[in-house]
Amino acid sequence: MQHRLADGAAFAVRILVVDDHPLVRRGIVQVLSEGFPGSVIGEASSPGKALDALWAEPWNLVVLDISLPGRSGLELLKEIKADHAATPVLMLSAHPESQFSNRTLRAGAAGYLTKESPPAMLLEAARQIMKGGKFITSSAAEMLASELQFDTSKPAHELLSDREYGVMLKIASGFSVGQIAEFMNLSPKTVSTYRTRLLIKLALKNNAELTHYALRNSLIE
Repeated sequence: MQHRLADGAAFAVRILVVDDHPLVRRGIVQVLSEGFPGSVIGEASSPGKALDALWAEPWNLVVLDISLPGRSGLELLKEIKADHAATPVLMLSAHPESQFSNRTLRAGAAGYLTKESPPAMLLEAARQIMKGGKFITSSAAEMLASELQFDTSKPAHELLSDREYGVMLKIASGFSVGQIAEFMNLSPKTVSTYRTRLLIKLALKNNAELTHYALRNSLIE
């Protein structure tokens, strides 16, 4: 089945869903299949499989989970934009918009949705992005506008690297160094190094202060 864009051009929808949780991935695929009858919905459970699919065939849209084992969705997003710049990416995450929306948009994402969003919003985002547009919620737009307005006084966590930022959120959420190392496919020593760096950058002394900082800046709930 073919679909038409705003300019009248017809195309067969091809969407790649990247998520490491089979049940979640299946739910996303079902919503997209019902919203785009006759479309081709591909699935990838890891960054490596996603890249293989991207090199093998063209896709109109990639729906990418931000929390992937080994390599984060944010890192994968940057790789996709470097090697497949014309392929739009919609980030889908269990994390609140305050944690990652601006960071992913700056990295090249065409949109950001939380997994709590209704199915209709996912379909709306997919349609808008495949027409060449961007999709961000009103709350994400407000945060982005605020960041641009006060660019000279960015909060300290905006200066962290993506890895440091990810480690910060895990520590603030109560995960141990060992748990973080396993999830991020890093050695405990490397995680400890990231912890040391981010504490220095944030001018904090310990995990308790880090958790308080994350709560104060609405980075965790």
